[in-house]
Amino acid sequence: MIEIPEPLKPVVTFAHPVLMWILFALTLYAMYLGIQTRRLRSLSGEEKKALIQSKVNIKHHQVGAILLALMVMGTIGGMAVTYINNGKLFVGPHLIVGLGMTALIAISASLTPFMQKGSEAARALHMTLNLFLVILFGWQAVTGLQIVQRILNAS
Repeated sequence: MIEIPEPLKPVVTFAHPVLMWILFALTLYAMYLGIQTRRLRSLSGEEKKALIQSKVNIKHHQVGAILLALMVMGTIGGMAVTYINNGKLFVGPHLIVGLGMTALIAISASLTPFMQKGSEAARALHMTLNLFLVILFGWQAVTGLQIVQRILNAS
């Protein structure tokens, strides 16, 4: 069995919750950028020029790519640390929803080529999946804090 060196245990144990809270905030920012990108399609004049100059669409793509990579790594990392610390995974709502969220963000990102070709169905699905992702992320944040509290109480 793999053992985490004692001085690194707190860092490794709490890396997943800290990363996920950062990703939750980044997800909200990506949603804001996505809404601004969507608005860009219906605007005209100075307001449209200002949004184009602020490059919200490019920022949305970049933040989305970072989110995808870090969410996948954070999910796998959280599972790995749980297994290393406990010799097993705790299969419950937090784990199942986290895996579902990882699938949602991957599916959402995979719609990009279709949206770039103008598919309104892909855009609608992308927005729906991401809205659901934000809602689940909020729930995960609360249940994650409960898990952290149990870990702290057990120490």
